[in-house]
Amino acid sequence: MSTVSQPNAPKAEAAAGGLSLAALRRVRLTIATKLIAGFLLVCLIVGITFGVIGVHIIGGLVVDEAQEKVRTDLNVAREIYLNHLDRIGDKVRFVAGRTFVRDGSSAKDRDKVVETLAAFRERERLDVLGVTDAKGAVVVRVTNPAVFGDDQVRDPLIARVLQSREPAASTCLVSGDELRKESPALAERARFEVAPTPKSRPRAEREETSGLMLKAAAPIFDIKNQFIGVAYGGVLLNRNFEIVDKIKQTVFQDVKYQGEEIGSATIFQDDLRISTNVQNETGARAIGTRAAQDVYDHVVKQGERWIGRAYVVNAWYITAYEPIRDVVNRIVGMLYVGVREQKYTDTRSRAAAAFIGITLAGGAASMCLFYFIARNISVSVHKLVLASREVARGNLDARVEIASQDELHELADTFNSMASSLKKRDEKLKEFARRKIMQSERLAVIGQLAAGVAHEMNNPLTGIVTYSHLLLENGDVRDSTKEFLRKIATQADRCRGIVRGLLDFSRPKKPDKRSCNLNLVLQECVSLVENQALFHNIKVEKNFQRDLPLVIADPALIQQVFMNLIINAAEAMDGKGRLDLTTRLEPDGDYAEIFFADSGHGISEENIERVFDPFFTTKEVGHGTGLGLAISSGIVKEHDGTIAVESEVGKGATFIIRLPARDLNKA
Repeated sequence: MSTVSQPNAPKAEAAAGGLSLAALRRVRLTIATKLIAGFLLVCLIVGITFGVIGVHIIGGLVVDEAQEKVRTDLNVAREIYLNHLDRIGDKVRFVAGRTFVRDGSSAKDRDKVVETLAAFRERERLDVLGVTDAKGAVVVRVTNPAVFGDDQVRDPLIARVLQSREPAASTCLVSGDELRKESPALAERARFEVAPTPKSRPRAEREETSGLMLKAAAPIFDIKNQFIGVAYGGVLLNRNFEIVDKIKQTVFQDVKYQGEEIGSATIFQDDLRISTNVQNETGARAIGTRAAQDVYDHVVKQGERWIGRAYVVNAWYITAYEPIRDVVNRIVGMLYVGVREQKYTDTRSRAAAAFIGITLAGGAASMCLFYFIARNISVSVHKLVLASREVARGNLDARVEIASQDELHELADTFNSMASSLKKRDEKLKEFARRKIMQSERLAVIGQLAAGVAHEMNNPLTGIVTYSHLLLENGDVRDSTKEFLRKIATQADRCRGIVRGLLDFSRPKKPDKRSCNLNLVLQECVSLVENQALFHNIKVEKNFQRDLPLVIADPALIQQVFMNLIINAAEAMDGKGRLDLTTRLEPDGDYAEIFFADSGHGISEENIERVFDPFFTTKEVGHGTGLGLAISSGIVKEHDGTIAVESEVGKGATFIIRLPARDLNKA
């Protein structure tokens, strides 16, 4: 049993799903519901679209504002950095201009010079201060007096001053050995263990011993203005936080966000943080950490500024980086300022939430307003629906009153006018139907009476006709009496024709339908009448379609119709004129058409609609019964066809018979 029920289960579920879907389709929704649902859908689409666009624009503006701020902050940081370098240059130039240095006493009394310069170095907070001779050999090294005589020509900055004999100041990359000559303490201060940093570039070195220094050099001239040497001095940036803290204080003013410093500044040696106020997870300065690889590639390798989002140690910042170049324009480091992205992310989120809230509030207010508008429209439409139902039930007195001056008001007026017109037409139709019913009943009674009378009159008329003809054949009857007998016979024959027509009209014969060639039937009709005296002066034109298919009809009855129309046409032309007989298949192939066009006097407009009515005739009294066209119309209708007439007074008439040809190809 389980194997049978399992396959049927999906079918049952599908059937249930189909029923639920069909039920949903049958749910009737009011116009107000549709309007509100449509407006809600529009509001949702527009709200979501513009909400997404608005949030994107707001986010872009916030990010642009943050980037513009860090770009300005970087300019300030650069000025602070260069200002420190300029001050070191001023101090070194001051040393180069001192008398005890210019008179060459640095070579004569080294101890005295070292003592004087040491005091100056301490006061001016220089990490390095020394003097070389005119060839670049160190004469005095204040921080390590015991080491002198080494050559400084390999130092690009001192080499430039030796060559140009002009003061120069620049950021310099100083090797660990040179720092050790100046002071073992400086060499130790410059040494860093490279800390692992997320998103940084791969680096094989685990230790950095060189240092980055703000260094200046100035030429020394004696009292005779002869070049005698170079004074140099500098400040090691490794673990020196004066500049970065000054930048932070000036630019960010120690502002905090959510308990953390909002901004930070850093001096990089290559990609290594050697001076920074960025904090690591423990809250200490993140010296020894490195820059992200994408920033390093853009700034150090390509030599371009970086303004944008970057990962700094352990968080995302909106940052600005620019390269630091030495005296020969080689990139030796980077200067950085940045603000925590979290502040701007929260600002963007708050602005986006406010924007969305305003949008939702506006949408809700619009929905309330539109609800009342939709309800107003719905009430008017509901009135029209109720009135329409009343009219559909037959209450043509139903009316709609709508006060609004709009299309619904016009529709209500039109509806009221329509109901009034329907009521008037209904009354006219009832009156017309009542008259027609009475006329039909009267005609039915008359028809039955006429049929009965005709049947009863048929026997005596037959006797009158028979005996009148026998008397005419009797030779004993006088000539004067024969004239009266002929009139009796003629009128009796006419009465018998009227009786026969009445019987044919009241009890029409059922058609004996079979395959019938209309061209042959029409040709036979022409053959029967063309030798009669009435047709001697009538030209008959036959335009028969040769490939006219067979139709299903009773040939005898169709011949009766054709003969009646041909004789009527000849009588309408008073035995003189032209008769065009045409057969053709309708272009769509559904009907065969037969045209009888005469050149007679035509039919007036007031008579053209009555030509098929029983007993209607325009012939003189004694020349027609008015039943020929009525009988012909009945025969054509029995064949599921139509008969029509077109005429213009003085230009003849054209009778058109259309017989169905749906079975022509099967006949």
